[in-house]
Amino acid sequence: MHSASEKKIRIVFMGTPDFAVASADALLQAGIEICAVVTVPDKPAGRGRKLRFSAVKEWALQQGLPLLQPQDLRDPEFLRQLRALNAHLFVVVAFRILPEEVFTIPEHGTINLHGSLLPKYRGAAPINWALINGEKETGVTTFFIDRTVDTGEILLQERTAIAEEDNFGTLYGRLKEIGAELLVRTVKGVMSGEITPQQQHGEATRAPKLTPELRRIDWSRPAEAIHNLIRGLSPVPAAYTVLRGKRLKVLRSRPAAEMNAQGPPGALHPEALQQGRLAINTGRGVLELLEVQPEGKKTMRAQDFLRGFHPGGQDVCE
Repeated sequence: MHSASEKKIRIVFMGTPDFAVASADALLQAGIEICAVVTVPDKPAGRGRKLRFSAVKEWALQQGLPLLQPQDLRDPEFLRQLRALNAHLFVVVAFRILPEEVFTIPEHGTINLHGSLLPKYRGAAPINWALINGEKETGVTTFFIDRTVDTGEILLQERTAIAEEDNFGTLYGRLKEIGAELLVRTVKGVMSGEITPQQQHGEATRAPKLTPELRRIDWSRPAEAIHNLIRGLSPVPAAYTVLRGKRLKVLRSRPAAEMNAQGPPGALHPEALQQGRLAINTGRGVLELLEVQPEGKKTMRAQDFLRGFHPGGQDVCE
């Protein structure tokens, strides 16, 4: 009897990247009916300016699901199409900010999955900022969308520890899976009345969009802070420094507590160089670079980079 009622849950799913695909797929596998998928319009990409589909559109086409790609979320025709679907819920994962005309359509509200433990890290880049700020724990939150971004009533949360070796890529992958499972539980719990929405409590923090300026390493900062920036941006978009006028992306590092800084921030550490290692003086301590990507080349171990680089005594990362 319980499974029969579950099959009647009708949702509209809204999302863009592969993070959202995991959730959409989990909902479908759980027997929830996705009566339409909403994603961003196709964008020209690459040298040939070919139209590129979002990851969610690729998935929806594979599943044979109805697809909507509005330019304007307030377009009356789009709103009419949404109303005609008679969905119980709208479910949003990594999409766009919805106007009130959209999120108030479904009878049971609109649910969002967010990659942090709200109210911490409200905004566009919660996974990156948790790492950049050196957090030891994060998680995912499902909540009802309301008028202001990421402030709605919380439905469920799931926590996960951030390991020393985690970077954006590994944490993103883990939260994608945890979030998908949490979303299935949330949709079923909302529809069965078993979840009581709770107001957000605690200190709210921001997770704004990543800027190009943020990516450039400031070597006057402490080694630990630079290390966390590198983790939070690896493998994409990647933190970088400039060495001999060329960009050098840094994908993996470690604070080298056993070394004392010798020279100004940004200078290559002479003792490390003698050992075939690439370590940089910082504002406090020394940071060893383990994996880098020189401009126009593939990712490589720092030792391999040094073999072709032939460092001199005056080299400084800027």
